[in-house]
Amino acid sequence: MANMRELRDRIKSVNSTKKITKAQELIATSQISKAQARVEAAQPFADQITAILTDLASASSVQHRMLNEPEDATRSAVLVVTSDRGMCGGYNHNVLKEAAELIAFLEEAGREVDIYVLGNKGIVYYTFREVELAGSWHGHSQKPDYQEARPAFQLLSAAFAAGGEATFDASEYLGSDYSGDTTRKGVDEVHIVYTQFKSMLTQTPRARRLAPIETRVEVEELDLGEDMLDTSKTDFKPEVTFEPDADTLLDNLLPRYMSTRAFASLLESAASESAARRTAMKSATDNATELVEGLSREANQARQAQITQEISEIVGGAGALAASAGSD
Repeated sequence: MANMRELRDRIKSVNSTKKITKAQELIATSQISKAQARVEAAQPFADQITAILTDLASASSVQHRMLNEPEDATRSAVLVVTSDRGMCGGYNHNVLKEAAELIAFLEEAGREVDIYVLGNKGIVYYTFREVELAGSWHGHSQKPDYQEARPAFQLLSAAFAAGGEATFDASEYLGSDYSGDTTRKGVDEVHIVYTQFKSMLTQTPRARRLAPIETRVEVEELDLGEDMLDTSKTDFKPEVTFEPDADTLLDNLLPRYMSTRAFASLLESAASESAARRTAMKSATDNATELVEGLSREANQARQAQITQEISEIVGGAGALAASAGSD
């Protein structure tokens, strides 16, 4: 059994750690509601621009790289959204695992993959494994700001616009402090890997293709009953006239769509990070409480054993003195 001093030192150390984890839990809890509100505010815009392009891709005969499935794609871009800080449980592990599965799938399909990363944890992860990054940014995971994160989205838009067989100058998107090679290769498709926020307790890593947009095919069941005669239930989609032409419209919508969709994913990741941190810190605080209780019981038992031993020594000493006095 450990001595009293060691037990007291351990209890003191665990209590100090418990204060830190409890503070992190409270901070994360206060951030979740704000992050969730931002997700809910941004989602209608992302859904609407996605719906516009999806309907256009599903219902029109416009030929555009943004709308059509890539043929003989040779290069793909993957944007991985991680956190800048730790202490958030398996949040980063799960999203990096999802990214690894997507990258492996694309490489098996014969495509070269350019990896872009948002978040310090992802940058450190790939740098440690000596994986070359086509672009990396940090400082946006906790409180994403659209203007600050916009260069990352613009770079992906420019890469897709260039195409898989071309190169382009990315200096305006990499920042003035970047000193490396600014030439980047274009890509045929863009994917994003982020963490989808479902609830306070559920966050799911998700891989999604941003461009070309994933088309949606709606199949309407044919009802041969009387409802066929009810013209009020028939949903006619009017023919859309583009002004200017569809190609010009789509060229202008591409960067806007990419930025809107990617920023919505970034907001979801921020909310998921706060929720994951709250869960991890609450678990750590609960474990620290249990550990302190166990150490306190052990300390009490050690103290009780020490007192019992001292009493036994006193009684034994008194008995010895009494026996010595009687013999005299």
